[in-house]
Amino acid sequence: MTRRTSVGAALPRRGARAKVTGSARYTGDVALPHLAYVAVIPAEIAHGRVTAVRPEEALARSGVLAVIHGGNCPRLNRTGAGDLAVFQSPSVAHRGQFVAAVVAESPQIAHEAARMVGIDYAADPHRVSLDIACDGFRQPPDHGPFFPTDCSHGDVETALSNAPVRIDATYRTPPYHHHALEPHATVAYWQDGALTVHDTTQGPSGTRDILAHLFGIGPDRVRVIARHVGGGFGSKAAPRAQVVVAALAALAVGRPVKTVLTREQLSVVAGYRTPSVQRIRLGADADGHLLAVSHVSFEQTSLTSDHCEYPAAPTRTMYAAPNRETRHWRARLHVPSPTWMRAPGECPGMFALESAMDELAVACALDPVELRLRNDTAKDPHSGRPFSTRNLATCLRLGAERFGWAERDRLRAEYGDGRRLVGMGVAASTIPQYRFPSRAGVHTDGYGHYTVRIAAADIGTGARTALAQIAADALRVDVDQVMVEIGDSAYPSASWAGRSSGTTSWGTAVVRACEALRTAIGRCGGLVPDGGLEATADTLGELAVARTHSQHAFGAQFARVTVDTSTGEIRVPRMLGVFAVGRVINPVTVRSQLVGGMVMGLSMALCEEGVIDRTYGHFHSRDLSAYHVATFADAPEIEAVCIDEEDFHTSPMGAKGVGEIGIVGTAAAIANAVHHATGRRIRSLPLSVRRVREDAAASGHGT
Repeated sequence: MTRRTSVGAALPRRGARAKVTGSARYTGDVALPHLAYVAVIPAEIAHGRVTAVRPEEALARSGVLAVIHGGNCPRLNRTGAGDLAVFQSPSVAHRGQFVAAVVAESPQIAHEAARMVGIDYAADPHRVSLDIACDGFRQPPDHGPFFPTDCSHGDVETALSNAPVRIDATYRTPPYHHHALEPHATVAYWQDGALTVHDTTQGPSGTRDILAHLFGIGPDRVRVIARHVGGGFGSKAAPRAQVVVAALAALAVGRPVKTVLTREQLSVVAGYRTPSVQRIRLGADADGHLLAVSHVSFEQTSLTSDHCEYPAAPTRTMYAAPNRETRHWRARLHVPSPTWMRAPGECPGMFALESAMDELAVACALDPVELRLRNDTAKDPHSGRPFSTRNLATCLRLGAERFGWAERDRLRAEYGDGRRLVGMGVAASTIPQYRFPSRAGVHTDGYGHYTVRIAAADIGTGARTALAQIAADALRVDVDQVMVEIGDSAYPSASWAGRSSGTTSWGTAVVRACEALRTAIGRCGGLVPDGGLEATADTLGELAVARTHSQHAFGAQFARVTVDTSTGEIRVPRMLGVFAVGRVINPVTVRSQLVGGMVMGLSMALCEEGVIDRTYGHFHSRDLSAYHVATFADAPEIEAVCIDEEDFHTSPMGAKGVGEIGIVGTAAAIANAVHHATGRRIRSLPLSVRRVREDAAASGHGT
């Protein structure tokens, strides 16, 4: 009987039934004997310090176990702690910072008592708005030799001044907040000096190591469990303050405690995508060939974080030009810390670049697809290395054919009915490919059953399913013979679920472990000894080898829009994404990731916008009644297509990551379609009714 190949099969997602029936248990569902509950108290000033904490009234409330604050909190190892140095200093870096917490017998009592705690402050002046006219901007630190803060090639200024066609435009994106379906939550308890936490984390191994450092204990004394994670998108990549509060509270009361952040608190604690102001200058000859590219980005961070978005970084890779510069500037403000969000850097950066490329196409009287094809390149313009695979041109051509791109001007004229204008837009997508060191173990009982263990986290991507398929092929068995256990730092250490690296990183470790097991079975003459046989693998060694190729995924996004001339409302009835993402492990889960990313990009384009109050330093958009996201009614007909390619430089499976590329380019494609429909260029997101009407009024065209 011939064994089926598992990789590439459209298998249903493992765990789907548990999730849709409610039997899957998330962190907030964890129930333990004698469980206590934590409510945090946020700072009511944007900058200054706490001068006094008055817990007496709260402590007198029946059911209150403790009030934790800077005056009674155990000391943590603050080296590199940043936002995790909870209650370690009276300083207030931003509004909403945790300054105290109440531990009680029930969540209701905890929240009621939290309002009884008196906090006195000494407020200082604050600055919370990103304004490039102000001083205080500094260059963020380099992130290694392959990701410098700035880069420059050739003589950009001279090339720009001599270019026959020039574009000089500034693009703006607002803050984008994390609102995953599952809020951030932690259950923590101590036993014999060892800490166990159930946490909403994208990286159990990394969270374990950070907590061990903070509390001054060995990593073997910390266990982090994350069986199911209800969305992360970067907000759960690193530990958040609530996990430290839970561990401190459990230490204070000597029993398990639970803390679950409110939706309002997510805008502060969960992080957000920094707003950006990006100036792009393009110089080209009359035929549209780029002569010079300059991309300079301004963004913000907090007083306690070194996070940087690096929106100009993808411009280094996208198109060939002999003269190029990319620069990043960052200001420290009295705001919560920004963090990673799906496709950090590439998402806002490619909105700016691909909008500018569309403007260049208009200036050169070229079709936007043709302009991009003319500036394609076989080598990475930044590193000079050949690409492991680069099928951007294939994605553009196939997408144009499937979308009916050649008919876009006819369709605009034919389907516009006087009140509604119709337009079509295109944008390219890219995401760098990473493979981080990971370990995996695989065990067989000798009776045809195999168990893979790795401390990976499934944040909705279908990791259990994909890893089972990868293991099955590496073991040369059917996928039904393979069980995958993840979500526990007690398993072999794994990298985090982020930067589209989960499948490539964990899958490589699983392949190596399975290869080692097959070798071990061979040494036993094909007979597994009583008690079974296990093999492990660590990919650290093979990742120490220098890269010979530039590794990126590419894609092309197409959007069709209608713009209501009476109301200014933009609708997107159709989107198409064509992607080159290596070998597809599972078409079902890959499509979900790509379509989900495109919907998130649609939401970014049309409605998402974080708004901060300059006077008080808090976000107005603190919940889903004020922070608008796309819903089912907004989602158009979406088609996601993957071309046939393999990339064995990126992983032994030939696969690349797909979690982020779907969002990249979507907003630009929609904005470019709006320009095609209306003839007006809106360079700031979101393309809301208010902004469309304001732009129309400013241009004198009406709405």
